[in-house]
Amino acid sequence: MKKIGMIGGLSWESSQVYYQILNEKVNEALGGFHSARCILESVDFGEIEKLQSKDDWETMDEHMAEAAKNLENAKAELIILCTNTMHLCSDAIINNVGIPFLHIARETAKRIKATGLEKVLLLGTKFTMERDFFKDILQDEFGIRVVIPNKEDQNLIHNVIYQELVHGNIIPQSKANYQQIISKMIKEGAEGVILGCTEIPLLIKASDVAIPIFDTTRIHAEAAVQFALK
Repeated sequence: MKKIGMIGGLSWESSQVYYQILNEKVNEALGGFHSARCILESVDFGEIEKLQSKDDWETMDEHMAEAAKNLENAKAELIILCTNTMHLCSDAIINNVGIPFLHIARETAKRIKATGLEKVLLLGTKFTMERDFFKDILQDEFGIRVVIPNKEDQNLIHNVIYQELVHGNIIPQSKANYQQIISKMIKEGAEGVILGCTEIPLLIKASDVAIPIFDTTRIHAEAAVQFALK
């Protein structure tokens, strides 16, 4: 079993979900008392959030590269970045380590492609919805069309993530607002919905919407286990 390196703390709420899934899937595969071989490099999200608000991605690249190098030095054999938004720094990670990096968008695209869906809704932080680092992989590499909500709905989705979910606050009205946005996008042709922020699955489950969901946290963690057990 390969040793999985996790860059976490972005937020710690979703990092603990990653850890749980990694161990559950390893035990499911191997049985007995088996659990995942993994190591966590947990950063201070308070510092990262300040850099995000300043749009200082150069400094964030440095932070993520340093975290990845720490994991490599600790004998990790692959790296997962336990967040969607910070995959904007994926090139900095890849260019500074010599071990595999599993990109969350690419693993999600593989899962969507296997279902045959052609048009999906992407929910996440404004960074994830507005920028192309996630969408381009789905569209250019896998031929999957990606749609996003309007600006007002993007702001609502983003604010719920940063003001509620990263603090572990699950508010019923926010769930209803997300469901309303998803329903609106279904009418515009969305066939599935990507929960493209690792905190959103804390709020939205498969039973909450009428189309398939793609939980990037679970998909990413399961892909890491599959890679580690090769």
